[in-house]
Formats: sequence, C-alpha cells, structure tokens
Amino acid sequence: MNKLWVDTNVVLRYLLRDNEEHAQVAKELIEGGAFLLPEVLMETSHVLRSFYEVDRQNIATQLLIVLDWVEMERKAVMIRAVEIFAKTKLDFVDCILVAYHELENVEVFTFDRKLNKQLKQED
Repeated sequence: MNKLWVDTNVVLRYLLRDNEEHAQVAKELIEGGAFLLPEVLMETSHVLRSFYEVDRQNIATQLLIVLDWVEMERKAVMIRAVEIFAKTKLDFVDCILVAYHELENVEVFTFDRKLNKQLKQED
C-alpha cells in the first residue's frame, strides 16, 4: 500500500494546533508515517518565517519533530538541511544544497557568496 502524502497545510496544523479538529487529523497522519516531500519542508519553513514570524531555531526544532515521524526520500539530507538552517542565515533551499554537498559529495556551483562560503566550510 502506498503511503499517504501530506501537504504544507497538514504540517502547519500539526505544528501550530490552531484548529483542534484539523490538528488531530494532522497528528494521526504525520505520526502514522505519512510521506513528505522536501518541497513541503521548504514551504513550511517559509510560511512559519514570513507569516507567523517564527525564529529559525524554533522552525528547525519543529521540523525535526516532523521528520522524526514522516517518511521521505533522502531523509538524512533533509535532517542535515534543517540543522544547517538553524545555524545559518541561508535560505532553506541553500541549506539543502549544502547538505547534499556534505552528505552525498554533490558538487554545487553558485554565484551566491553566502552559499559559497558555507560550501567551503563543509569541505
């Protein structure tokens, strides 16, 4: 049987618990091992930062809780990206690139100075 995929709204209801009925369903889905795309993590991070004004460290803590429960491809890369996000000022997608570079030895080329600096630190 295929796993149920969840979107950003499900993750947000799980984390924010701002609608009790939706939060309960989200909890059952996420803690039941739903499948999550990296794009959903990126969007969740963006919404928490821009709309809810949550700080980076708190976002990282919350995303790591979600990652404890869900299934996803290259989960170790996503966990590492969240850890990098907590410690830097990089955009989430740049953190994913750094995590791929670090864990899977992917060569990344960019004109972004902050990203290049972080990539060199990981070498």
